[in-house]
Amino acid sequence: MTSEAWQPIRVCYCHHVGQEVALEAEIVYPADFLPDWPRVLAHRCSHGVDCNLDGRSSCLWAGTNPAIDPFLEL
Repeated sequence: MTSEAWQPIRVCYCHHVGQEVALEAEIVYPADFLPDWPRVLAHRCSHGVDCNLDGRSSCLWAGTNPAIDPFLEL
C-alpha cells in the first residue's frame, strides 16, 4: 500500500509573515513490492494559506507573486 506525507525540504525566515517558514514537498512512497523510488507530487509553503488571507502579494509559494522566491534567497 502506498503512503503520502508532507515533509519539509528547506527552512528560511520570511519577512512577509515575520517568522520561519518551511518549503514542504508531498511525497508518495510506493508499496514495498513496487520497484519505483518515492515521488514528489507537489510543493507548498507552510504559511502559504496565511499569506493568501493577508491580502498583500507575497511570493511564488503562496501563489500571489511569481517574481519572489524566498527559498532561493538563502
